[in-house]
Amino acid sequence: MATASEALRGYRSRRDFCVTPEPKGEKVAQRKKNPIFVIQKHAARQLHYDLRLEIDGVLVSWAVPKGPSLNPRHRRLAVRTENHPIEYAKFEGIIPEGEYGAGTVMVWDKGTYKNMSKHNGRVVSTATALKHGEIKFFLKGKKLEGEFVLIRTDYGKKKGEEWLLMKMKDEYASARRNPVSTQQKSALTDRTMTQIKREACKKEPAVCRKAPKKRARTR
Repeated sequence: MATASEALRGYRSRRDFCVTPEPKGEKVAQRKKNPIFVIQKHAARQLHYDLRLEIDGVLVSWAVPKGPSLNPRHRRLAVRTENHPIEYAKFEGIIPEGEYGAGTVMVWDKGTYKNMSKHNGRVVSTATALKHGEIKFFLKGKKLEGEFVLIRTDYGKKKGEEWLLMKMKDEYASARRNPVSTQQKSALTDRTMTQIKREACKKEPAVCRKAPKKRARTR
């Protein structure tokens, strides 16, 4: 297992923890319970959903612009991002303007998952499946349930970092249900994005202040 400094290097290098309320992640967690997942609705420069799976003590993460779908015909782009600490699964609030990923964050769904990955006909760990570029998993969340798959692609602007998220055909699949549009409240606190922002600004006014404009350099 990687050390905290290795597994979370990208996450920490992008953030100023004197400014952002996001958890620093002091160490890689070694949990013995069922692995967790979280999907966070993130109103950054562009609204998207961050899918995070607990793998080897960190939350391996993908940004899904359109959010997950229950329709097996839909292929959702999922761009691999930096690993996040386990503590991030409970983060809900505002990333201040001027910081990486600035915007409101909601815990849209959360729960546990079961690894169902195979390679060459053999069951493999989620970490091994991640390396091979195909992860099958069964979500048991408050909003999503059923089997999904993440498949790495070799095309796009970020080769090797662009994946496809798809719902597998099972009893939980649906071409009609669209929880992304119908279920708008936090799975953690039952708040809307507007409520989360308003309460965060009231509690910590500094996170809502606009970052000062940088002066242009003169020669």
